[in-house]
Amino acid sequence: MMDLSAEKLKDLLVTPKLVPLADFETAVAESEAKRRPLWEVLIDRDLIRDNELAQVVAEAYDLRRLDLRREEINPRIFNLVPELVARKRGVIAVSRTAEGIKVGLTDPFDLATIHFLEKRLGDRILPFLITARDLEEALTQYRGSFKQEFEVTLARLRDEHRSKDERNDDTIKLVDLLLVYGHQNKASDIHIEPYREKVLIRFRIDGVMHDVLELPKDLSEVILSRLKILAKMRTDEHRAAQDGKLQFLSSGETVDVRVSILPVTEGENAVLRLLSEQSRKFSLTDLGLSPLDLTTVKRAIDNPHGMILVTGPTGSGKTTTVYAVVKILNTRDVHIATIEDPVEYDIEGVSQIQVNSKANLTFANGLRSIVRQDPDIIVVGEIRDEETASIAVNSAMTGHLVLSTLHANDAATTLPRLLEMGIEPFLVASTVNAVIAQRLVRKVCDRCRVSMAPTDEMKKLINSEPELKALFKQRGYATLAKLTFYHGQGCEICSHTGYQGRIGIFEVLEMTDEIKSLVVGRAAAGEIVKAARAGLPRAESRGKKAMTIMLEDGLDKVLSGLTTLEEVLRVTKI
Repeated sequence: MMDLSAEKLKDLLVTPKLVPLADFETAVAESEAKRRPLWEVLIDRDLIRDNELAQVVAEAYDLRRLDLRREEINPRIFNLVPELVARKRGVIAVSRTAEGIKVGLTDPFDLATIHFLEKRLGDRILPFLITARDLEEALTQYRGSFKQEFEVTLARLRDEHRSKDERNDDTIKLVDLLLVYGHQNKASDIHIEPYREKVLIRFRIDGVMHDVLELPKDLSEVILSRLKILAKMRTDEHRAAQDGKLQFLSSGETVDVRVSILPVTEGENAVLRLLSEQSRKFSLTDLGLSPLDLTTVKRAIDNPHGMILVTGPTGSGKTTTVYAVVKILNTRDVHIATIEDPVEYDIEGVSQIQVNSKANLTFANGLRSIVRQDPDIIVVGEIRDEETASIAVNSAMTGHLVLSTLHANDAATTLPRLLEMGIEPFLVASTVNAVIAQRLVRKVCDRCRVSMAPTDEMKKLINSEPELKALFKQRGYATLAKLTFYHGQGCEICSHTGYQGRIGIFEVLEMTDEIKSLVVGRAAAGEIVKAARAGLPRAESRGKKAMTIMLEDGLDKVLSGLTTLEEVLRVTKI
């Protein structure tokens, strides 16, 4: 993004009341303290989205805006600019027109770069404003043919005439290729699975497993030995489970990897969890929270004490949401301490503790120690048992803001779940500020998205589910005849799946006076949902609205073209 001064950004954002003055001044202070660009801090603190800021800047300075997610990039023109140049100067060559070459720049006023490109490309440059995130997304297109390079490396590795040192170099390159390709394809996990006669490499992309490669069985030990060395594991241990961590560079980004190796009947199974730096930069809005839910969450965050709980099954993005909240709260005037298993991301300015069962450092013991460290905000990776729940609740009662995750099907179920753990109802009612329940759905690919009328099968499904039908009716689709859905046709960008990336669907339960009364009376989850959905007059007078359930939030995202009905029904299991 362009290097804009605090005064210019204040005029653009505070004067038209896009960002509150108090929040802006806090961001300015953080920018100066941490020596980070102010626009970057504003985005990180979820005060404005990167594309919204780009649009404001484009309108203010009469710049042309380019959304690379919707733009057809000509590979021949794209490759005219080397990757190192593109990354250093913040530039992407998009296509050639009759007027010249269309180029996306993070700073369209960078005349030196424009002159450089005109000289290098031999044509007039048409500058367009792009965001830093647009740039990073586009840079992934520089990757070459992984499989071809992999095959060449494999062939060299199996060449018996090569020296031991050369074969070691080939092994290193093989593992490096595997890691980089996984990251560039936005895989959250890489699976290395041994079978009787082969080793299968699989990537989990957007929550779905994809077969990538089959390798000869004899290469399994070679690859695993290299991973064990990188992750500081014992290379001579083959009969016990091992866990470790490693890091690698990909496209100028440091990627953390959690490595888990487990003995199975055919050898050792390895799962590599890739923790990208980009995941840390997600704001609550980026995650998919609606304006209504975002307002509710921010109101809960503003409380100096109490509990905010994030619930959902494994792999639903709970930790990412907690980190997004921590990012907002992480200022110089507060002390934040966490107890996690494992510590997935290192956060500057936050005291992070790793659970270590061998040293008897459990969630409960770690939490007891944290309380004595004078924290303002405490993050508990997961509430798993009565002891941890009790300490967390007591911490919230004694003036701390506590963030944690919990396994529960929905927001309302979370409250009876705490009661089942032995927490007194009045303590739950007085400490919990809000509960965020979530699931992850795949996003329709922006590049190949097209509209479609609902199929007969879809109509039959909607008509057969009373809740689903009622929600569509509330949105003005009583007959389903005017319904428009969206899907991805499949393209190179989304690997012909029709989906690229994921987004959350949420429900946020705020503890109103009526909800507190129901909790004290040990009401069932159904009664709590009913009250939260009712839209209480007293709550309305304080600017509070009725709760939106996950299915409802999912349907709103379906109608706006962000995801598909199949995805929402898959994760909500209606």
